[in-house]
Amino acid sequence: MDPEPQPPANQHALTTAQSIDQIAQRLDSAKLSYGHGAVDANSEALWIVSKQLGMSPSDALEYLDSPLSEAQHHAALAIADQRIATRKPLAYLLEEAWLMGVPFYCNEQSIVPRSWIAELITGGDLEPWLPADGRALDLCTGNGSLAVLLAMACPDIHISACDISAPALAVAARNIDRHGIGTQIELFHGDLWSPLPEPNDENRFDLIICNPPYVNSASMRALPAEYQAEPAIALAGGEDGMDLIREIIANAPDYLNERGALLLEIGNEIEHFHKAFPQIPVIWMDVSAGDEQVLLIQAEDLR
Repeated sequence: MDPEPQPPANQHALTTAQSIDQIAQRLDSAKLSYGHGAVDANSEALWIVSKQLGMSPSDALEYLDSPLSEAQHHAALAIADQRIATRKPLAYLLEEAWLMGVPFYCNEQSIVPRSWIAELITGGDLEPWLPADGRALDLCTGNGSLAVLLAMACPDIHISACDISAPALAVAARNIDRHGIGTQIELFHGDLWSPLPEPNDENRFDLIICNPPYVNSASMRALPAEYQAEPAIALAGGEDGMDLIREIIANAPDYLNERGALLLEIGNEIEHFHKAFPQIPVIWMDVSAGDEQVLLIQAEDLR
């Protein structure tokens, strides 16, 4: 008589997809808020499991049918439980975020890397304003993610990156070092324009990009816990969200070349922007969130 067939040793092991599904259900039942690199429970569960696999979330999609070890699954569950208990953005718990497929170090000293401007950088939409050997400024750079993406997309330009928060700049420095582009980006610590050299014909910028604090006061009061975990200084834009944007627009002409441009992310504040700047012609840039999130103003229209 032939021996009875033995079950495979890993018959009870979960696949990557099954682990993701279990974690997504757990996250979904907790009624969390998203928007810090993941749009829903499923994408956040994928991110958690991919961390255990030591790969990016997009790469993990190629291994959905592969078995996950019990230790990896339990480690992923522990992160999910921590996410639920703390209501902190997952990027803070993992100390890593992904933006346009690029990894960035992340901690609570700066907001989680995210900006619709990143799509425009990697999509080549800003090239008309970035000549070879040109100069760009990332104002309110925070974690430095936009400056890094710009350097990677345009390796022949020089980038200045400025922020009021010294702890955030420490995060930016770490990200710049991580991607080996320290010779291309120069960091400045201070409030908006104050730490930059006095503008002259030799040092003005071809392009200024800025994802400033623009959340209006009413919206700040209504933010869910995940957003409250981020530094308020990086989010709050005053009563109408335009406090810093007024300063930026007022001084940008001095720092731009004649054919330069200012690129601003304003999120959902289009109504407040129009009320504050009815006279300025703008070019609305098309991103995945629509065509009312990011605007470009040419230098000639600022003067």
